[in-house]
Amino acid sequence: MAGVKLFATDLDGTLLRSDRTVSPRTAAALRAAGDAGIEVVWATARARHSVHEFAATCGFRGIALCANGAVLIDLADGTPVVRSTIGLDAVVGAAAMDAVRRAVPGTVFAAVGPTTFVAEPGYAALCVFSDHHREPESMVLADERFPVLDEDVVKIVARHPETASVDLYRAAADAGLDLAVTHSGAPYVEMAARGVSKATALAALCRERGIDAVDVAAAGDARNDLEMLAWAGTAVVPENAIAEVRAIADRIVPSNDDDGVAVYLEELTRTGPT
Repeated sequence: MAGVKLFATDLDGTLLRSDRTVSPRTAAALRAAGDAGIEVVWATARARHSVHEFAATCGFRGIALCANGAVLIDLADGTPVVRSTIGLDAVVGAAAMDAVRRAVPGTVFAAVGPTTFVAEPGYAALCVFSDHHREPESMVLADERFPVLDEDVVKIVARHPETASVDLYRAAADAGLDLAVTHSGAPYVEMAARGVSKATALAALCRERGIDAVDVAAAGDARNDLEMLAWAGTAVVPENAIAEVRAIADRIVPSNDDDGVAVYLEELTRTGPT
């Protein structure tokens, strides 16, 4: 553990408690890690606006890899500045939507940009605020086959009124789509440009920093964390993680509701409760 130079953490189910807060203990552990020279990076499926809100509650001022690695934002001055994006080709995206609809009729979609969110009416009708940190009635609606945004479409989200999201994920993953399909445990499936993942985004950031994988610890709990955990030198997994994630853990820590990330960081920095 003494060699960890960078710590990357998922948010939901990992850093955040079930009530979607960063506990005071975890906030203190993040600060102590930074003070000890360990760069902390957030790696999440979430969008810029919700990451900004969570960061503001705990004083996080680092890099966040959002939309499962398709968007890199910098919170150095407290403002979420978009530094880079990886967009979806419109033809590929539309073809993927058609293929998923054929595989699971009744599937509905939304298109997500770094700062925008455009949903089919049927998608918005299935949502609650916690799904995307957006009020469903405030969502921009469109019936286009593949919405045209004023910025990159960085991911497509899909859900179904009756099919469980994990089953929809399996159907999409088996549909031979020319893009990356993942699932975070949320009530929807996420699709991004081929090659996009938390792992590839984190690896690129570490190359810029001159940091080797062996000097990286990563924490996560869901399928969209698997590649990142496998890439990092140390895979830190909370007890509440799904079985596939626990199977590759180098270290299992207490659950997200018991501040497992804080426990690990306190060990690295020799801080915290005594």
